[in-house]
Amino acid sequence: MNKVTYLTKEGLAKLKDELDQLMNVERPKISKQIGEAIEKGDISENAEYDAAKDAQGMLEAKIALLRGQLANARIIDESQINTETVQILNKVTIKNKKNNQVMKYTIVGEQEANLREGKISIDTPIAKGLLGKKVGEVVDIKVPSGIIPFEIVEISI
Repeated sequence: MNKVTYLTKEGLAKLKDELDQLMNVERPKISKQIGEAIEKGDISENAEYDAAKDAQGMLEAKIALLRGQLANARIIDESQINTETVQILNKVTIKNKKNNQVMKYTIVGEQEANLREGKISIDTPIAKGLLGKKVGEVVDIKVPSGIIPFEIVEISI
């Protein structure tokens, strides 16, 4: 069974654009490279042919992955988001109770996660631990370095 992929409308458009690029630009380019390598003669010892076939295999795997994600995509209705409890697409301000460091994250689907932009995947231990919790709650979250207590300071959209 394939995993559900949660996406915003923008995330869905980005995923479709990437798939289109791979299928309509990259795939023909690799086919052309394979054809050129075949024209050069004996393919049994042709490094260009082997490299192009490897690239084709990786490309087809990526296309299959993206198609699977699109087939299992669930678009998040942003109008249904509230801030009573932590849920996907919320901006959550949390405070590490061990060192008093305050962090702000937006919880997004795996495809849209980008730590530099403060967007963490709903599949991360921190996001999983925060889901369904309210402002003021302290949550013990298991991370690679151990268990850290986080206080939920603010939930916003």
